Amino acid sequence: METAIKPMELPDPGAPIPDTHAHLDMLDDPAGALERAAMARVAYIGCVVDATEAPAGTFGHLDAWLADASVRLRDWDVKAEPPEVRIVLGTHPHNAKDYSDEVEALTAERGLDPRVGAIGEIGLDYHYDHSPRSDQRRAFRSQLALAKRLGLPVVVHLREAHDEGCAILEEVGLPERGCVLHCFTAGPDLARRFVDLGCHISFAGPITFPKGEAIREAARVVPLDRLLVETDCPFLAPAPYRGRTNEPAWVTLTAAKLAEVRGEEPSATAEAVLANARRLLGGAA
Repeated sequence: METAIKPMELPDPGAPIPDTHAHLDMLDDPAGALERAAMARVAYIGCVVDATEAPAGTFGHLDAWLADASVRLRDWDVKAEPPEVRIVLGTHPHNAKDYSDEVEALTAERGLDPRVGAIGEIGLDYHYDHSPRSDQRRAFRSQLALAKRLGLPVVVHLREAHDEGCAILEEVGLPERGCVLHCFTAGPDLARRFVDLGCHISFAGPITFPKGEAIREAARVVPLDRLLVETDCPFLAPAPYRGRTNEPAWVTLTAAKLAEVRGEEPSATAEAVLANARRLLGGAA
């Protein structure tokens, strides 16, 4: 059970902002989360869908979630529109053992949907090892190649596997459309390594945690045009909501900390990360 916490007013990012990595289908009320995101000035969301976990649910329900959020905003007489949502489709390394020719064909077919902005999250997770490492490597390489064929960027998950993940990216090569290291939790040296490779770096709630100083140091060295921000909701809620169910509106807390540690005006950070997200994942200009 979640511990009660006194509600707080979310920081104003000073400009529309994105949440580039959200698992909307894992929330109890996706439409309500989209409504609250709009009220917090979140204008753009990357919605992650796993190809091995009933992806048709999100593809089939997304328009209804957005329509419901729009109705709720009008009922509150809020002058805001629901965020634009782009789908990020792929097989998580946890599920790499289930990545088959059939799953790849499904990903390729669904990847043609105009709402799809990237292949992801893909990569390596050597912390949990829910799939054998050989399967993780195979699925990672295969999906990098698929993203290239589809002309899409990739969203990469690496946990306790950064060196090998970087080596695979160097070996296979980044898609022309780009690469995002999502929920970056390493230090500045690795951040520089991935930036030099051509990647964007996305920061999530851990940048607000008391023991997140290495992450904050990494955030200071990432060029503004390679920077992104996310929630990874429902996971990794930022302080002071750590341990609770995260949601897109709370990306404003992460962005506020990001701007603080970089010494930037919040609006400058917000404008940059939104422009970076749109450039990478596509959508309305």
